[in-house]
Amino acid sequence: MLGLELVVVLGVAVLLGGMAAHRLGVPAPVFWLLSGVLLGFVPALHAISLPPVVVLLLFLPALLYWESLTTSLREIRSNLVLVALVTIGLVVATAAAVAAVAHALGLPWRPAWVLGGAVAPTDAAAVAALARNLPRRLMHILSAESLINDGTALVIYGIAVSATVSEQRLRPVHVLGLFLLSYAGGAAAGLVTAWLSLRVRRLLDAPLLENTVSLLTPFTAFLLAELVHASGVLAVVVCGLVLSRIGPLVVRADTRVQSFAFWRLSSFALNATLFVLVGLQLPTVLRDLTSVHLRSAVTAVAAVSAVILGVRVACLLVSGHLQRWLDRLTGRPAREIYAGDWLIGSMSGFRGAVSLAAALAVPERVASGAPFPARDEIIFVTAGVIVVSLLLQGPALPLVVRWTRLVADTSVEEERHLAETVATEEALAAMGKIAADRGIDPRVVDRMRAEYEKHLKVLRAHGDEADPNPGRRAESDFRSLRLGLLDRKRQTIVRLRDEERIDDTALRQIQAQLDAEEVRLSRRDLPD
Repeated sequence: MLGLELVVVLGVAVLLGGMAAHRLGVPAPVFWLLSGVLLGFVPALHAISLPPVVVLLLFLPALLYWESLTTSLREIRSNLVLVALVTIGLVVATAAAVAAVAHALGLPWRPAWVLGGAVAPTDAAAVAALARNLPRRLMHILSAESLINDGTALVIYGIAVSATVSEQRLRPVHVLGLFLLSYAGGAAAGLVTAWLSLRVRRLLDAPLLENTVSLLTPFTAFLLAELVHASGVLAVVVCGLVLSRIGPLVVRADTRVQSFAFWRLSSFALNATLFVLVGLQLPTVLRDLTSVHLRSAVTAVAAVSAVILGVRVACLLVSGHLQRWLDRLTGRPAREIYAGDWLIGSMSGFRGAVSLAAALAVPERVASGAPFPARDEIIFVTAGVIVVSLLLQGPALPLVVRWTRLVADTSVEEERHLAETVATEEALAAMGKIAADRGIDPRVVDRMRAEYEKHLKVLRAHGDEADPNPGRRAESDFRSLRLGLLDRKRQTIVRLRDEERIDDTALRQIQAQLDAEEVRLSRRDLPD
């Protein structure tokens, strides 16, 4: 019965944490983590553990897939050098710096590298939850970093664990080969999975079956990569980016609406549950610390956290200047390095469940049968770094954003307005031909043309630079009137159902149409 009770407890913790965050204006992961910590002191929940295999093989592929589907490939391409530096260079530099500090504090070199590999990557779920309101370019760079750097860090971690367990020295050529296999094999697995997914989708004509393919896609990509000992993380990310690019051309509207609703809800639930489970492990991590004194372990947490932040500050500054230099070299407009962006990017290196899962996955013994050196300290320091990043950097980030006074990013609204205007103009121009090809009644065409012309007039008024406010008011009034009419239609069909003049089936079908139109007009986004 504990399994069902745990589901309810986790669900209530997610719900209450989200409500508290919404009311107090504090990032939700902070409350989810604290809820898990409090639950960790409940005796009945002491036996609950966070299996690393569940995080790495269940939570991680699903969360990475959704984040990659909603990440801008254009922004990644335009900042490719910067993204490459933070996903490879920053991870390697962080792992090396953490290993050096840990060794200076008493850890042997190989376990120190295990710790460095575990805490080196930022967490995609944490970044998405805590940095979602940042300017678009900065948010996409941080998302790309958190999506890809897991692959680099897990290779470093795997090499360090293997070297410690086998007690053998690894040659640099072997290490370089593992990196190349990880990236090349992961990218290939992602491309193959994306191709297979698209091929299968073309054979189907049912949204539920097509979305079953969507559900299987990230796990298939991860599995294919694991079979060739490549990066499952990179496979899922590449697959998601490819499908986000090609999907709008091949996926039907009803399938896409259903798919996005499913992935939004499931990724939110998985993300929130993961934070609660991480918090649930922290009391156990504290109880299991036996090899070193608590004061020494806390000192190590503070030192490692400071080193991670310092390396990130320096690396982002160097990366920004290098990107600027390459822009000039290639003839592209050099992008300015704003102190606010640099400071916010430095504060956004959140660690999360992937780091803790890696630490918990450290084997208990080496090949000779001896205990794995400092395993409990590695787990404690990793958990401490996560707590510092989420509970200190997380709440501090909104304060830093306000202090830097970033200019409001209106590029999304401007691009959306451009797309709506051009799409409406071209649809209006093609209306006559489309109607003729489909044999549509001219009276219907006239009514549709009048509505399109009215909508286009509103859009053009909204884009009038000389007097933008009347346009905005007109567009707002247009949406408000349509929403009011939709609400009246909804009341009418409910009344007809209550009078038993229509069945619940008819009500649900009409209600689905009204809901889709209301979502489009209200532009109220669901939480990611």
